[in-house]
Amino acid sequence: MTGEEIRQTQKKYNLQSWSVQGKINPMPVKTGEGIYFWDYDGNRYTDMSSQLVNLNLGYGNEAINNAIKEQVDKYCFIGPSYGSEPRAKLAEKIISLMPDNMAKVFFTNAGADANENAIKIAKMYTGRNKIFSRYRSYHGSSFGAGNLTGEPRRFPLEPGVPGFIKFNTPYIYREAIDFKSEEEATKYYLTKLREQIIYENPDNIAAIVMETITGSNGVIIPPKGYLPGVRKLCDEFGILMICDEVMAGWGRTGKMFAFEHFDVKPDIVTFAKGVTCGYVQLGGCVVSKDIAAYFDDHMLSCGLTYSGHPLACAAGVACVNYYLDHNILDNVNKVGAVLGETLEELKEKHNCVGDVRYIGLFAAVELVYSKETREPLVPFGKDPEGIMGKIIGLLKDKGFVTYSHENMFFICPPLIITEEQLKEEMVKVDEVLTIVDEKFI
Repeated sequence: MTGEEIRQTQKKYNLQSWSVQGKINPMPVKTGEGIYFWDYDGNRYTDMSSQLVNLNLGYGNEAINNAIKEQVDKYCFIGPSYGSEPRAKLAEKIISLMPDNMAKVFFTNAGADANENAIKIAKMYTGRNKIFSRYRSYHGSSFGAGNLTGEPRRFPLEPGVPGFIKFNTPYIYREAIDFKSEEEATKYYLTKLREQIIYENPDNIAAIVMETITGSNGVIIPPKGYLPGVRKLCDEFGILMICDEVMAGWGRTGKMFAFEHFDVKPDIVTFAKGVTCGYVQLGGCVVSKDIAAYFDDHMLSCGLTYSGHPLACAAGVACVNYYLDHNILDNVNKVGAVLGETLEELKEKHNCVGDVRYIGLFAAVELVYSKETREPLVPFGKDPEGIMGKIIGLLKDKGFVTYSHENMFFICPPLIITEEQLKEEMVKVDEVLTIVDEKFI
């Protein structure tokens, strides 16, 4: 097929995620290598969002490709109740990367059903029925994960499942209170959370679920002491702490998992995306030794036809080995430091940049009309003039591909990006922000 035939056929026969179908115009992609991909007209684009913040090792990774091919020649599928070498190896490898309180992995197909099964496990283990999660969050769009989700993508699922309770994300940049320090903010947010736990009856609360670092809602990094404080609240009331590492995990933040930055040990960790970099779909939830022991003599009422799919697990083993063998975390921290310095310079230079948030190669740029008032460039949930789409289009015209959410756009390149490649791409960001300063504020 030609590029145009692909475009028109897809528009005719496919429903596309999160889109008004009459407005979609999918770009046909012909090939990809490293951090780049090419369309059918030969134009090169730099993937500065790692697609959906999952293509951590970029396109055409030979080690992952070969692992999939080798498994194809053995068998593509065997059910979850059978022994499978890649399934066993990947679970063992994942546990070896976890804190010493973790024990076993339940494999799923992606991040949404990882979170679905995590909350099922939490309810079965505790015998409690309420689940806390945050407003500014995204945990998936299936029914359970969608009810965990706090932002507007949950609205089509309402009225939702009883027992899902929301609390506020510590989002200091947008908070009406002028905190003197991160520690003061932490004390405020933890006090409010503890009060809400008491009013919801702690004996009914199975788990608190959080993206360790908020992802598509703004790369919001918790203030100092916040996650240890949540851990302490969970211990006080017998509540499980579930860290959603679907986006932040697998090296994105400069550590293998984001919770490692905060000196906490979760009870359950959910993951997906970077475990295979999307070469084959895979997710999962890791449970603690106490939870694993409970299911030694209690039924684990979770099941998926493709749990621990052999092709996916083969890709996962190769992918995780590649992270370790090629010192990917070192590159994330080295290039991430340059990204942070560059973002701070752009914040100083451009009137439209209200805030920049970054950790490793996980970053968001928040655009405002005024640095003084912090008024967002587009109102919450509304962009009638399509301003953010135009900004993303300006970046794309320069070969810089990413996505936006509300008044923010994201810089989350593949973790293999070099310092030179990053600097080349950030010049494009600078040029587009200059246009935003002149035309949109």
